[in-house]
Amino acid sequence: MWEPLSMIPTVLLWSLLAQPVVLEGALSGEGDFELVPIEVPVGTKELSVAHPSQEPRNVLDYGLFDPSGTFRGYGGGNEEPFTVAETGASRSYLPGPLPPGTWQVVIGKAKVSRSPAPYRLEVTARTAQTLPAQPRGALAAVELSGEARWYAGDFHVHSEQSGDAAPSLGEVATFARSRGLDFVHFAEHNTNAGVGLMNEAQSAHPALLLIPGVEFTTYRGHANGIGATQYVDHRLGLGGVTVEGALAALKAQGALVSINHPLLDLDVCIGCAWQHRVPEDVDAVEVGTGGWDKTGVLFGRQTLAWWERLVARGLRPAPIGGSDDHRAGTGTGLFDSHIGSPTTLVYAEGLSVAAILEGVRRGHTVVKLQGPEDPFVDLRVGDGRVGDEVSLPQGEGELSATVSGGVGSTLVLYRDGEEVSRMEVDREPFLYRAPAQAGRFRAVVEVDGAPRTVTNTLWVTVTVTAPQPAGCGCGAGGGGWVLLALASLARRRPLTAARRG
Repeated sequence: MWEPLSMIPTVLLWSLLAQPVVLEGALSGEGDFELVPIEVPVGTKELSVAHPSQEPRNVLDYGLFDPSGTFRGYGGGNEEPFTVAETGASRSYLPGPLPPGTWQVVIGKAKVSRSPAPYRLEVTARTAQTLPAQPRGALAAVELSGEARWYAGDFHVHSEQSGDAAPSLGEVATFARSRGLDFVHFAEHNTNAGVGLMNEAQSAHPALLLIPGVEFTTYRGHANGIGATQYVDHRLGLGGVTVEGALAALKAQGALVSINHPLLDLDVCIGCAWQHRVPEDVDAVEVGTGGWDKTGVLFGRQTLAWWERLVARGLRPAPIGGSDDHRAGTGTGLFDSHIGSPTTLVYAEGLSVAAILEGVRRGHTVVKLQGPEDPFVDLRVGDGRVGDEVSLPQGEGELSATVSGGVGSTLVLYRDGEEVSRMEVDREPFLYRAPAQAGRFRAVVEVDGAPRTVTNTLWVTVTVTAPQPAGCGCGAGGGGWVLLALASLARRRPLTAARRG
C-alpha cells in the first residue's frame, strides 16, 4: 500500500523528488579525454549521473572524480546511469563520502564518428541514500595450498565491475571451477571497484583463488595489472598522464604488467592492438586471447611470432593466456571464449596471489591455447625449468621434454627461434631426451597442425674447461683452468634425440 506523502520523512521526500540538473555540450576535437565539472551541494548523500547517448555513431566512455581528484569509478561505454553514495555505489564505482564542491565527469572519446561529439549529463544530488549498503573491506591474503606444483588458471576475465560485462564474482568463480581451474584473474576495465567485494566471494569459493587486477584500457592498447588493487590514472594525455608512468605505477604496487592481445586489430574491439612502446621490463605477454578455435586462426601464429621477436631482443616476458570472458561461460558471440580458453599453467610454491605472481615473474609458465584438455609439456634441463637460466659444463646435462595427454599430437622443439626437432607423440607419457646444448629453447605441442601448447623459454649456457698450455708457468694460484662461456648463437646444429620412451 502506498503511504501518503505526509508519512514520508521530509529529507527522503526531497531526495526522491530532486530534479536533475541538465548539462549539455559538445566535446572538442583535441585529446582522448575531457572533463565536465558538476557542482555537488552541501548535504549530498547520494549522487547520480545519467548520460544518454546523443549520437549512436559515437562511443563515449564515462567516469567520475571528486573535488580532490580522487577516483570514484569508471563505467566506460556502459550507458547505464551511475550512482555513488556513502556506503553504496553502482557497479564499477566506489562508495564513500560526498564532499561538496566541483566534481568532474570524465568523458573518453572511444570512437567519434561525428565531431564535435555531443553529450548530455543529467545530474541528481540527493540528501538521503537510496542504494543499499555494500559491505567492503581491504583484500585479505589467503593461501589455498602450500604445495609447489603447476596451477591452472585464466589471466583475463571480466565481471560485472567492468562496464561491458555481466557476471557476478561468484558466477565467474563457479564456472572457473567447473573447468578445473585453480585461479582466475579479474581484469576489470580501469577500475578497482571490485577489490573491496572479493573477500566475500573468496570465502564462498575456497577451492579457487581470486586474483585482483585491472585491465589498463587505452585507445591504443590494453595491458593487465595482475595483482593491482589501487586505481592507476588511465587518462593518457590529460594532466601529463603517460603510458610509461601508468605502467610504472602498476608495478610500484607489486602488480605484474602484461600486454593483452597485442595484435588484435578489429573494429569490434576499440584500441585492442598494442601501439605503445613495449617496456623493457614487461612481465608477460598474452600470447593467447580466447580459445584457438575462436581467435587463434586470426592472429594466433602472428602473436606467437611477435612474442618470440621480443625474446630475441633480450626481453623476458612470460607467455600467458586469457579468455577475455565477459559472460562467465554463457557468451555465444562469434568471438566469445569461455573462462579457461586458453588456460595458463604456472609453476608456483603455493596457491596464493603472491605465489602465483612470483611464478609468472620467474617465467614458469606454459599456455594451453585451447583449454584445460590440451596436452601439457614439461621442458627441463636438470633442475631448470622454463623461465630459468641454466649453466652446464660441456658434455654434461640433458634437455628433456615430457608430454602428457598428447597421444596423436606432434612435439616441436625450437632453439633460438628456429625449429630444430619434430616428432610424433605416440605414447603416454612421451619423453624426449637430448644432450644439452647452448641456446634458448622452447617447446610447442601441435594438434592437427595447429599449436595448442606453448612453453616459455629456457635459456642454456654451456661452459668449456680447458687445461693451460704446457710451460705456461701457472701454478695452483694462477687458476689452472679457463672457463669459456659459449653464447647461444655459437652453434646451431639440430638437436639429436638420445632417447625416447
